[in-house]
Amino acid sequence: MEGIHVSSAGVSSEEDGNDIYPPAKRALSRHGIPFSSHRAHRITDAEFASADFVIALDSSNLSALVRRFGHDYRIMMLLSEDVDDPWYTGDFEKAYQDIYKGCLALISELRGDENLFNT
Repeated sequence: MEGIHVSSAGVSSEEDGNDIYPPAKRALSRHGIPFSSHRAHRITDAEFASADFVIALDSSNLSALVRRFGHDYRIMMLLSEDVDDPWYTGDFEKAYQDIYKGCLALISELRGDENLFNT
């Protein structure tokens, strides 16, 4: 979508400085998703302040965001259920499919498409 900027950050600093995990890179490549070098970092106050939305992939990260930034309408889950973390499950394809599904729904909502999945 025109005018949309997406960035990635964590809720902790435990992975600070690490590049994208190699199995995640492979999953992105399999699906033709371009990516560049990325260094993990904890979301900053400035990033939060400038964000229109801050999207969590699981309830644990959602809780961490709310603890840090308070209850804010911009903090939300991507899906109604958790995206299982492939770091623990090893299932990067399932994580990709869940995130893809959530992104389609988010794009549909941003565009105002009520019938995206009924076409």
